[in-house]
Amino acid sequence: MRILFVAPSYYPHVGGVEYVVKSIAERLAKAGHEVSVLAGEAEAEAPREEEINGVRVVRWPVWSPGGAYHFPRQRGRLEELVRAEARAADVIHLHNVHSVFAIYALRAVANAGARKILTPYYHGTGHTALREFLWIPWRVYVKKMLKYINIIHTVSKREAKLVEKDFNTKAIPIENGVEEWILNVQWRPESYVMYSGRIEKYKNIHRLANIVKILNQKYKMEIDLRIFGKGPFRDKLEQYLKKLGVPFTLQDPQPFEKYIEHLSHARIFALLSEKESYPQSINEANALGTPAVTAEPWGENFAGRTRTLIVSLKQSDEAIADAIAQFLEKAQKEPRPQVPTWDEVTKRYVAELYNAPTT
Repeated sequence: MRILFVAPSYYPHVGGVEYVVKSIAERLAKAGHEVSVLAGEAEAEAPREEEINGVRVVRWPVWSPGGAYHFPRQRGRLEELVRAEARAADVIHLHNVHSVFAIYALRAVANAGARKILTPYYHGTGHTALREFLWIPWRVYVKKMLKYINIIHTVSKREAKLVEKDFNTKAIPIENGVEEWILNVQWRPESYVMYSGRIEKYKNIHRLANIVKILNQKYKMEIDLRIFGKGPFRDKLEQYLKKLGVPFTLQDPQPFEKYIEHLSHARIFALLSEKESYPQSINEANALGTPAVTAEPWGENFAGRTRTLIVSLKQSDEAIADAIAQFLEKAQKEPRPQVPTWDEVTKRYVAELYNAPTT
């Protein structure tokens, strides 16, 4: 097949959507499919093309204030390119309705004959008051554009429920996978709790710091907090951590192999975020067997997995700390969770999204 992916940006840029697209695209190319990726590029002055691991990548200039939205530049030329690519494609797979770039591309290929798949990564709203307000008209527009999509794919069952609720349309949930070699890495815990990802207030890293302090004072755990990431809340978080007096390190995002190494040695990986679609970090912690703490409501994506604790953010920090202390005693005796690999997930994409009958 000839498959065109449309994504807000692409490797080597780091991000959840970028990682998913790369993981699927490279495996499809390795299987003999002709794969192209059209991606936004905030630093580009003009379009450029390259090949990465068998995948043709076209980078298009975008305006991306604060690393979000990805407004396409040179829109007339972009429409011409997208339509030309669509005429040669069997499948067009668009990613992320939180990105203007993907929806703009969908508008350009609305009537193309290729099968059109959309993976929205839909959270139900924005991450700030401004973004929540902007989502009111944007949700209406996205809903209108969905009539041009053949299949909606979500990365979790919870996201599928949100899509059906807000857009009145069914979705096919296929969860993300992990790199095959990760299954051979053993969990060897050291004395730290780890967080890796965007540093935003809604991620509740400051609450995690409170919990680490309680675990140290109440349960004598002698653990520190290790944070890897960037984001608009980073400076305020660092000030808060220093004032709180909890032992911590705060570093930039790590190369993938180094990140997995840190994750495999964490005593706990915790993500107390209020808004997620399907956090890959929890998936990878599960694959390694590292005990993982997630939050409702999106934590239900991981319900039933061993070594996984789902907490309510309505609980106090002390109540969550108590639950974690009890969880750790039980988790280390449980078997490693079962997590699909990207090879397995890619085969499901082909069978259930790209080759499946459409109505």
